Amino acid sequence: MNPVQNVIHAISADDGDALHFCSTCAFSGACIDAGYDKPALRDLHVMIEHVGPYRAGEHIFRTNDPFRALYAVRSGAVKTLTVDTNGNEQILGFYLPGELIGLNAIYPERFPCDAVALESSKFCRFSFSAISALATRMPMLQQQLFRMLSRELGMASRLAGDHSADERVAAFLTDLAQRFAAQGFPERYVRLAMTRNEIAEYLRLASETISRIFGRFRNQGLIRVEGRNVEIINSERLSILAHNILGD
Repeated sequence: MNPVQNVIHAISADDGDALHFCSTCAFSGACIDAGYDKPALRDLHVMIEHVGPYRAGEHIFRTNDPFRALYAVRSGAVKTLTVDTNGNEQILGFYLPGELIGLNAIYPERFPCDAVALESSKFCRFSFSAISALATRMPMLQQQLFRMLSRELGMASRLAGDHSADERVAAFLTDLAQRFAAQGFPERYVRLAMTRNEIAEYLRLASETISRIFGRFRNQGLIRVEGRNVEIINSERLSILAHNILGD
């Protein structure tokens, strides 16, 4: 196994212990910052249902399913997508362990997209009515929900702008690296659970363009690619390319 694969083989969750959250908890950062440990969050913990594993290609939910719960990824990876009347798929986003799926369904209380596992994936399922009630008593929990929703909406709006293909791919890799870093990996490593075609659909580019840019970035010494594993060699130059999309 090469060095990149040694660092990023897979992200897996644990259940923590009597005092600590599971390693990929979507809310642990906010709760720890607020001074809450696991015993203080007994109400949150009892409303969690562990579900999965879902195999690659299986739906977690489908468009127009009633919205009753949020899904936090424990392990694996997920894509969300819509399908138009001609059967064309448009990928809306990718989700990694520690990230929450379903916030865009709060109104009108139905899921506006499909969520599909990219690989074997497990989830924590939170009753939305229960977590909403708890959030009124825990402002930091409520703020974490708002931050997650804001980040999701912000990334979608930034990619909708008039940006070059190089900028889009650089922003995609930089954003993924930051998200992997949030799970404790060195920030220069990225594991691509999605295919090149799926990246292309998400970035509104041709799949050939993705392969060409990956090759150019590799030749320029910006990245190293081993299958689905990417090592960012020159994060400064990549960040400069991504700046118009990601900002500071």
